[in-house]
Amino acid sequence: MTAGTKHRGGGPPRQNADLYFERDGVRLRYRDVGNGPAVLLVHGWTLDLDMWDLQVCDLSPTFRVVRFDRRGFGLSSGQPGIARDVADAGALCRHLGLERVACIGMSQGARVVRDLAAAEPALTSCLVLDGPPDLRPGGILTLDDIPLADYRALVTARGIEAFRHRWAEHPLASLRTHNERARQLLHTMLCRYPGVDLQGPTTDTGGGVAPEPLEELRVRALVINGQHDLESRKQAGRMLAQALPRCEHGFIPDAGHLPNLDNPQAYNTVLRTFLERYATAHS
Repeated sequence: MTAGTKHRGGGPPRQNADLYFERDGVRLRYRDVGNGPAVLLVHGWTLDLDMWDLQVCDLSPTFRVVRFDRRGFGLSSGQPGIARDVADAGALCRHLGLERVACIGMSQGARVVRDLAAAEPALTSCLVLDGPPDLRPGGILTLDDIPLADYRALVTARGIEAFRHRWAEHPLASLRTHNERARQLLHTMLCRYPGVDLQGPTTDTGGGVAPEPLEELRVRALVINGQHDLESRKQAGRMLAQALPRCEHGFIPDAGHLPNLDNPQAYNTVLRTFLERYATAHS
């Protein structure tokens, strides 16, 4: 493993600037800002670390906030894959000297943090699963949420721009808010999405090994859904909250699948309340 740009001086950077970390020949963009208990933010499909901009300003005064572009998303290189993301997340934490982190994953990113918590329980102080798919073994509730085969065919026939246009109309990629900053942020990320996983081999959807049953995941957890998220996602959230032994479930009002952008004030309040209780070195 070769480290890329790294902050020096014994603490996290004071500026919310792009940094880079290299692992297995792949260059990963990340940002590291703030002081306090560490929080790792993992974005969803077609998005990147910028999706968390409206949370970083709120959290960084009291938490050390780390976020990265998963392989093949945003400005990171490499072939996407959940197992690779899990390994990258753990390696990034070690690169930064983080021994204990609160892990927050949105949508597809929820798979990453779930698998990271199972693989490295000593690393994870608490877990937030935002708009997760059905994470139960063999879960089928959310299999039809994203028509990947149709999207791959669309990219092959008409190119990535045709996919971006169609995906922007999907409920999982749409905003209810009229806030211009949130809408521009989402638009920029969707335009940046390179579509590597739609043009190459099928991305893996699980970790390198079969995940432990959810009932065995003892870490404190919070499941979040937007009030107007897809019914399949809300049902998956309820079932997940019931399956995890130490889990809470919260709904963000006036929000769809992207509640951190639709209603950042309510989202940040729920997130901060949970983190202040459990995102500590000894939780």
